[in-house]
Amino acid sequence: MTEDQGSSPGLALPHDAFVEEFRRWRDVRGLSKTALAEAMGYSRSYVSKVESGHERASREFAKAADVALGAGGALRRAWRGYEQARVQQQTPHPRAPSPPEHLFDAAQGPLVVEHDHAELHYDGHTYRATMRRKLVNNGADPITRYLIRISVDRFPGRPDQSNRLYRDQPLTWEEIDLHAWWGEDRAEPMHFVPQHDRDAIKEVWLLFANDSGHFPLYPGESTWIEYTYAVGDDKWGNWFQRAVRLPTKRLSVRLDFPAELGPSVWGLHTSMTADSMPFRTAISDHHEGDRRIYSWATEDPPMNARYRLEWHFRRRPAETAARQAKPSETMRSLGVIQHDEPLLRRPARPFALPADAEDARRVVSELQAAAKRVARVHVFGKGMGIAANQIGIDRAAAMICPPAGADVITLLNPRVIESSDEVDEQYEGCLSFFDVRGMVPRPLTVHVEHQDLDGTRRITIFNQGVARLVQHEVDHLHGRFYTDRMAPDVQPIPVELYRGVGADWKY
Repeated sequence: MTEDQGSSPGLALPHDAFVEEFRRWRDVRGLSKTALAEAMGYSRSYVSKVESGHERASREFAKAADVALGAGGALRRAWRGYEQARVQQQTPHPRAPSPPEHLFDAAQGPLVVEHDHAELHYDGHTYRATMRRKLVNNGADPITRYLIRISVDRFPGRPDQSNRLYRDQPLTWEEIDLHAWWGEDRAEPMHFVPQHDRDAIKEVWLLFANDSGHFPLYPGESTWIEYTYAVGDDKWGNWFQRAVRLPTKRLSVRLDFPAELGPSVWGLHTSMTADSMPFRTAISDHHEGDRRIYSWATEDPPMNARYRLEWHFRRRPAETAARQAKPSETMRSLGVIQHDEPLLRRPARPFALPADAEDARRVVSELQAAAKRVARVHVFGKGMGIAANQIGIDRAAAMICPPAGADVITLLNPRVIESSDEVDEQYEGCLSFFDVRGMVPRPLTVHVEHQDLDGTRRITIFNQGVARLVQHEVDHLHGRFYTDRMAPDVQPIPVELYRGVGADWKY
């Protein structure tokens, strides 16, 4: 499900739009201010001042932060949007100043939607929403941005289950693949800046600006805007809701499903004054090749009305039912990066404890969440482990979950300092290439030096199966795979040929 809504236009960006995005990406990567400053080539004090809002970030700072944090251009976009809005704020205007943003009332605001059209396409695995709106500025000031909201709820009516899902598998900017344009036939791309980033909700300012310049919507002008995003059916419930937040003349919806799924669609309408009731007019449907198309529209919908389309599929296609995702694909979808990522082949950065204790706690929390996600989809009779670099965090932390309910082991800055001469061979699997299993010789006992959050160094002795799990994860933190430990004439076998799934190692 998604509820996708427009809201009142704003005339300026929040002053901390870039700062919020900057903080978010630093948290995601688990970097301290000191570590990030070193990676960017700036002083820690300057990074701290930018993050606290006491220093305005430069273009060069935004670019360096984007590269160091691997933000894929998000920080540069956020900086451009913020800088453009700041310049606009400083431009003298002959008219009286506009009221503060929080005083805007959507019902009395200057923006009118002549036509709001939403299309939802489902391919059997992913939903893609495409929204087109014709906007008219009936006010006295130019409009420079437009707020949209993307919200998902996989289990409507079961908030605990949904909250748990999105806490463990939050909706990410990368997966929704948001793009936006303005004008007929997508004449110009629109930049956008995140406003709120929650596990199941994304609010975004679409900017009437791009690399070519600014194109505000001036009084009396109209334009089409279009934006599109995607969400997998593992995070999207079987409903699509349209909320009327601005004066709207026409609202229309089109659902495009594979006919072989046997879809059945119905609609419910709620308002400020009435409970849910069926749509007053029927939803039309027809076939287009192997697709089943559902269409519905209404004129002059009242403010704050909500129109909700729901559906269920009577069957699943044979190929979908037969298809099972490869284990590596499943792990990738759970946030475990795969063996071709360079991060896995270099030693992880150690923590400077106790100075980095806060960062270490955050990384451990990310490991706990990842371990829970993985444990929900696979039985680990031998126990399992996961290293921070396997979830894209370049820090020397690992978590080991032994079998039979034993206590979870967390290791910070671990290294093997002594190992027994007695060695045995057992099959191992790796979350970063889970399609195969390999026979790996390892010492039966290892002594591992590691640190507590307060910096205390400890040496812990691990034996047999737990020793194997620990060695596997310590290897990850030093840039090694279990295949590096295998005999030269031995190759991993496909998981389909492996017969030890769910069974403990034998000693």
